[in-house]
Amino acid sequence: MASTQARIGQQALAVLDVALRVPCIFIIDAIFNSYYDPGSGWAGAMGKVLVRVMGVLISSVVLLLSQKALFKFYTLFFAVLLGMSAVLINYYATSHIDFYSAYYKAALGFRLLPRNGPTLWLGMAAVQLVFGVGYVFLLNLQSVFAALVVLDIMIPLWGLMIELPADVRQLVAMFSGLALALNTAVCLAMRLKWFYYSCRYVYLLVRHMYRIYGLQLLLEDTWKRIRFPDVLRVFWLTRVTAQALILVYVVRAVRRESGDATGGAVDGSTDSQGYLLSWDVFWDLTSNLIISGCDSTLTVLGMSAVISSVAHYLGLSILAFIGSTEEEDKRLGFVAPVLFFILALQTGLSSLDPEERLVRLSRNMCLLLTAILHFIHGMTDPVLMSLSASHVSSFRRHFPVLLVSLALFVLPVALSYALWHHYALNTWLFAVTAFCVELCLKVVVSLTVYGLFMADGFSNVLWEKLDDYVYYVRSTGNIIEFLFGVIMFGNGAYTMMFESGSKIRACMMCLHAYFNIYLQAKNGWKTFINRRTAVKKINSLPEMRGVQLRDIEDVCAICYQEFTTSARITPCHHYFHALCLRKWLYIQDTCPMCHQRVYVEEETRDRAAFSNNNGGYAVPQDAAAAAAPPAPGDLHAEPPADGPAHGPAVGAQAAGGPGGLNNELLEDNDSIEYDEDEWGTQNGSTPIEEDYINDDTDSTED
Repeated sequence: MASTQARIGQQALAVLDVALRVPCIFIIDAIFNSYYDPGSGWAGAMGKVLVRVMGVLISSVVLLLSQKALFKFYTLFFAVLLGMSAVLINYYATSHIDFYSAYYKAALGFRLLPRNGPTLWLGMAAVQLVFGVGYVFLLNLQSVFAALVVLDIMIPLWGLMIELPADVRQLVAMFSGLALALNTAVCLAMRLKWFYYSCRYVYLLVRHMYRIYGLQLLLEDTWKRIRFPDVLRVFWLTRVTAQALILVYVVRAVRRESGDATGGAVDGSTDSQGYLLSWDVFWDLTSNLIISGCDSTLTVLGMSAVISSVAHYLGLSILAFIGSTEEEDKRLGFVAPVLFFILALQTGLSSLDPEERLVRLSRNMCLLLTAILHFIHGMTDPVLMSLSASHVSSFRRHFPVLLVSLALFVLPVALSYALWHHYALNTWLFAVTAFCVELCLKVVVSLTVYGLFMADGFSNVLWEKLDDYVYYVRSTGNIIEFLFGVIMFGNGAYTMMFESGSKIRACMMCLHAYFNIYLQAKNGWKTFINRRTAVKKINSLPEMRGVQLRDIEDVCAICYQEFTTSARITPCHHYFHALCLRKWLYIQDTCPMCHQRVYVEEETRDRAAFSNNNGGYAVPQDAAAAAAPPAPGDLHAEPPADGPAHGPAVGAQAAGGPGGLNNELLEDNDSIEYDEDEWGTQNGSTPIEEDYINDDTDSTED
């Protein structure tokens, strides 16, 4: 129970912290969007500039305050605000209210005060008492000073009750306000020491973090500490909501004045009371809200924060639906807003005219949608490959991923069709179409590879060409994707030169050329060279078939499957399936058993003995034929001088015995102790690294 209450308290403080920082963003946005008239002389212009700079500076400082300092600042601010409100009420009451006739001038057209004399006095006294108590409580005044402050606030009302002359009442109200202002100034002056030490602490903390962690971590810490995305999100939503309420109020007021109380009853879209809006009016209001929602840099940042929240929960929903737990796939809430903000800066969204801004925003949203679909494909593709490669047979595991993949194929097609149906061909439409076609190609490649792996899973025999087919499919997709990248670079260059060139667009084109063209071509060529080298090495290794393969009676050390047709022998005398060894050589150029480099020398290969994966050796047929067979039963006869190089001590017996020509292998080597020098230098090979001597092999020590 206590932990729940503590968690609720922390959440309430977090909400309050965000809410108190939002007014700073409103002030900065209002200052930047306010009209600046330089035609009032140099003194007036300097004064306006100074006021704008001070407003931005103070708002920025308040925005960056710590939570404790922020609460302290707003405590003083609300105290000053209550004091000013009390003074204004006293001045208004003494200047415009006739107590006994209950006559007063309306402020801003509203008559909120009661008309009855005693009721009016009691209501004003209650309001002033609340303001006085709140002022005293926020400034934490002592009891004597608190009573004097409340008395000072209530004195002008007493003058109103006893019917003092108007000049005297105004004079009493003025002195009351001066006394309250003086008390406020003294209280603020007494807190200047706290303000100085708070600023000094913040400065020292920032300097310390900058020296130790650097500018990047300092900015990241500040970004998280003040919850800047949440502040921007609340700022944008509050601004749009307020504008929506104002627009709806204005529309209804205009309709009432024009006598159109039905509000489109001709088409039956609204009720007779005018509470509902017609579709045309609703679309105009929505368009105006969207246009005003990105009319400055801060509003674009706020819209990016809202998009971040939507994309984040969309990504989490898709991950939960397809059953993925990868942390890297949860970055959609970061990628989407960054891309939207870059597109807005690249196209100068906030500086465009309203109508053009709406068109440009819709185009940017189409590009953003295609990018989000590409990212979602990057989330589903690993899951699809994992399910197919692991041969999971559950339909409930496959269906969500296949459904998302199908949606990723259908949505780009539908988007392209809709855009081509309503717009003429231009650079933007060409870019969106290219992204959609590229996404469809990726989905087809993923589903094709998925089908190949699933077919291999249902097959009972080893499909040796599977790796080749997968490589061909992926290579084809990568080549087409590379061509699309080159085409998009040309499209961007044309746009920059003939339509809307900007420095940000040029930087983005350079990044596109490096990451999507240069690096992709480099990695693709590297993969091709590695694959070709592995194939050449596999083809250069000796192959074992027939009687020799049957006499081994062992399995491949990579896949643990039996040898059915053939096996490839490495220079270190271990043998594997050709397909398994080729996959291994894609990763590293060493033997999986002993970690010696896989290389081929003609003389060594001709003179080398064959070994099984457990350490036994068999003499090559040509060497065995040239050597004179020993006498039967002489198990300790020496091998010929030109025989195979000896491996472990027990391996010397492989040349003797009645089955020499058939390369009869020795017994299993699970209990043979290898000598370290002998292991590393047998058959003239280079010694292996010390790090691999104790690696996992089939041989163990006695």
